[in-house]
Amino acid sequence: MTDRLAGLVPQPISVKRGRGSLIMSTCPEVQPADAAAQAAAVTVRHLLTGLPWPQPSPFDATQDAPRCSVALDRAMRPEAYRLTIDPNGVTVTAGDESGAAYAVQTMRQLLPDEAWRVAPLPEAANWELPCADIEDGTALAWRGAHLDVARHFVPKREVLALIDAFAALKLNRLHLHLTDDQGWRIESRLRPALHEIGSHRPRSRISLNAEQPRVYDDIPHGGYYSLDDLAEIAGYAGQRGMALVPEIDLPGHSTALLAALPELGSGSAPDGGYQVSPDWGIFNNLVAPLPATMAVLRDVLGEVIAATGAWYVHIGGDECVLDRWRQDVRIEAVRRDRGLATAEDLHAAFLKDVADMLAEDFGVRAVVWDEGFADHGRAMLRPDTVIMAWRGMGVARAAAEAGHDVVAAPVLPTYFDYAQDSGEAEPLAIGGPIRLADVAAFEPVPADWPPAVRDRLIGTQFQVWSEYIPDGRALEYMIFPRACAAADVAWSGRRSPLSEGSPERPGLLPRIAAHLGRLDAAGLEYRPLGGPHPWQQGGTGPRRHRVGYQIKDVATRLSQLAAADSGDDERMSGLTGQR
Repeated sequence: MTDRLAGLVPQPISVKRGRGSLIMSTCPEVQPADAAAQAAAVTVRHLLTGLPWPQPSPFDATQDAPRCSVALDRAMRPEAYRLTIDPNGVTVTAGDESGAAYAVQTMRQLLPDEAWRVAPLPEAANWELPCADIEDGTALAWRGAHLDVARHFVPKREVLALIDAFAALKLNRLHLHLTDDQGWRIESRLRPALHEIGSHRPRSRISLNAEQPRVYDDIPHGGYYSLDDLAEIAGYAGQRGMALVPEIDLPGHSTALLAALPELGSGSAPDGGYQVSPDWGIFNNLVAPLPATMAVLRDVLGEVIAATGAWYVHIGGDECVLDRWRQDVRIEAVRRDRGLATAEDLHAAFLKDVADMLAEDFGVRAVVWDEGFADHGRAMLRPDTVIMAWRGMGVARAAAEAGHDVVAAPVLPTYFDYAQDSGEAEPLAIGGPIRLADVAAFEPVPADWPPAVRDRLIGTQFQVWSEYIPDGRALEYMIFPRACAAADVAWSGRRSPLSEGSPERPGLLPRIAAHLGRLDAAGLEYRPLGGPHPWQQGGTGPRRHRVGYQIKDVATRLSQLAAADSGDDERMSGLTGQR
């Protein structure tokens, strides 16, 4: 039997090998140890019964199903578990239901790769689990995967497949970027123009960055999730230990919203009115921070929260060019009436208003990109607002020192829309490279931070922005195998050596190599460790590889801007296309 104990991703805290193996001829019989473990046992049973267990021949002697006992130990930390496998059965002891779900994910990785298919293979042999005692738990409470479904829509079936793949890596946040200038992806029964008008565009730009002339595909693009779809996605993720974090980006990145509801705009509308954008970059279209906007947001946020049960909602706050606020006499009057000195102060106050609405009306915490904290927001945000630091670890530390919970999401190395290598074979990307080794070397909680500041760093996540990712196959290629390294880092809270290791604690590369066999069985795309397959290459056409933004230059520039805590419009416009 393959040494599957050496191929676990992420690496457990402790793996003690036992003798022999447990023969699995059919799905285990799952039993709770007591009444307190009933819900956890239901989770374990649901996940195990979903696997394509071998189908024994009707002529074989009937074998009893192996047992799987599930217990809760409230002395264990949330998401922690202990998995004991011996020739007589399996025992799962967990700190909570999520810990029990992660124990099943470890079991699944210990089974043959066929456990990752959706139906059993003909004449499949009985499965075996190696005997072992595994103790595990996570260092970080937030371990996220961000999908931009606004620039290029991702159909629900593909989202569900990715949830399975992310949950297998013990990621626990699915951050869906649902709105942007290029698309509004949420049904609204109260404001139906949002999805009827804002969910589609006539074409998409395929030329890179500042290339001239601009080139478009002239193919209509669109789609949205019904509220029932979002409820299904949230429920499917929740069964696997993942929580959905929906994002409605405000007050910028709002062109698709304004195409549907132009009365919510600020300043002078563009010539020809607002249109869902086929272009990428930073635009000066912003919703007006006025009562009519807040009424619409209350309706839409209420619909999304009711459908998903989300307890975090991301409200954006990023890349806002505030000129149209300054030019709008209505908005200037509001600013003066509120005693605010600048448009930047009003930006911070608007984000606080939306966060207050989320907290007071729905009992939900707000999340913002780090521009929502910088400078003016530093003194004005709600204290419970979570800061997602994308412009570097300097702004992450500043936000943590100010008392905010922080999620580390720096462009280098967590932006997976950047190419995985600099070779000509890579497909088109915004820039790069961000290599697997860069992700594995990330320290999400810097060792030189004071303990009280380190405690505010609640997690990390990777981001996949989809301007140049047109479909599900391209999306999966950009995610894997870098997501394996990101999950390993997020689970342990520290860098993951690529090749160093021992039989007890193998390096990351051989463990990823083992995981790629699981992705093959699941039918997911990925970039092979040696480089892209011929059909994954960019070729010589419009999706050919070009240099794009140099990631180290981008990371340096963004860190400088974040350190300056400036909302200066000229500085911001110079970063057009970074997000």
